Amino acid sequence: MGVVGRAIEAGHLDVRTVDLRDFSKGAHRQIDDAPFGGGAGMVMMIEPLAKALGPLSDSIRVLMTPAGRPLDQDMLDRFATIDHLTLVCGRYEGVDERVVEHFIEEEVSVGDFVLPGGEAAALTLIEGIARLIPGVLGNAQSIEGESFRESLLEEPHYTRPADYQGWKVPDILLSGDHGRIEEWRAAQRLERTRQRRPDLLD
Repeated sequence: MGVVGRAIEAGHLDVRTVDLRDFSKGAHRQIDDAPFGGGAGMVMMIEPLAKALGPLSDSIRVLMTPAGRPLDQDMLDRFATIDHLTLVCGRYEGVDERVVEHFIEEEVSVGDFVLPGGEAAALTLIEGIARLIPGVLGNAQSIEGESFRESLLEEPHYTRPADYQGWKVPDILLSGDHGRIEEWRAAQRLERTRQRRPDLLD
């Protein structure tokens, strides 16, 4: 069972899904329509979303959209302290802009690319939040030194065997000198970030 499943089973996290068609009219339970002004694709209609989101004014309502602020660790840290989040998964060409103007507190993007819908993005956010909830991870210290803490990537990790086909674990990690090991890890975090994500250092 994954982190989210364990968090739900232990009562640390409650995840519920809502079918917008339950808030739509007509035999076809329509939730999308052609955009005013023409153009390709369909737009999620305001009425079903307004009916679903209106009663949730005590929740932080988050729209998953490419137009949102890029998801980062600081955002996940903040979301993990909020009791009630409502994640709105955009589809098609997106949602009627009046939904954003009147019912959405935050817009979040998981990257500079487009997905068919926001469900995968919402799952990313849920997984990122679940592991930060106290009691979910077996070892809370595993969060403290991971990537993006203090704007650095995490250092490389190794496990047994110490020598696999001549590919050896760095000697320092086998030395038992925890002071020197921590110095090595700090240097590795800085160097790895400099090489792979220099934007984080900026």
